[in-house]
Amino acid sequence: MPLHSVEALLDAATDAAVRREWTALAEAGLPSQTAHRGPTNAPHVTLSVATGVPDAVESRLAREVEALLPLAVRLGPPLVLGSRRFVLARLVVPTEELLRLHAVVAEAMSAAPDVPEVVRAGRWTPHVTLARGLESGQVGDALAALGRGGPFDGSIATVRRWDPTTRRAWPVGRKPTMEP
Repeated sequence: MPLHSVEALLDAATDAAVRREWTALAEAGLPSQTAHRGPTNAPHVTLSVATGVPDAVESRLAREVEALLPLAVRLGPPLVLGSRRFVLARLVVPTEELLRLHAVVAEAMSAAPDVPEVVRAGRWTPHVTLARGLESGQVGDALAALGRGGPFDGSIATVRRWDPTTRRAWPVGRKPTMEP
């Protein structure tokens, strides 16, 4: 079942830095998030996911999240996740402010159905995905393609909701648009 998500979006300069890494991976012939052509594809930090988001959760997110933004963040070293096929990401250094934002979202989303353990408070690893589906032999090449770039200091500019059923994304606290 597709998962609804709550995602933190990066400021323009940090977004551009991540997109340069996506491009470097693609130019090296490796999997990259740049291959995802969806109109809402953007570097982000997933704060929570669920099989649905009830209206009461939407309302609570709208009331509580905006006051915490903007929020300074640091994208740290590369991080490899997975066991058969790998995900390459940039760790987002957990600060008190970032953990507070996540705790607010996690608490609100506790009323949503089927929230996985990996996004619950105390279990979450903040990161920005660079590539999915790497084979074990590609991990070293991917790290080499990134070079010594980073860390990147920036900010979380907004938090958005993604609805996979309607294929729409919108800033938390605003009404969804009809556009994807």
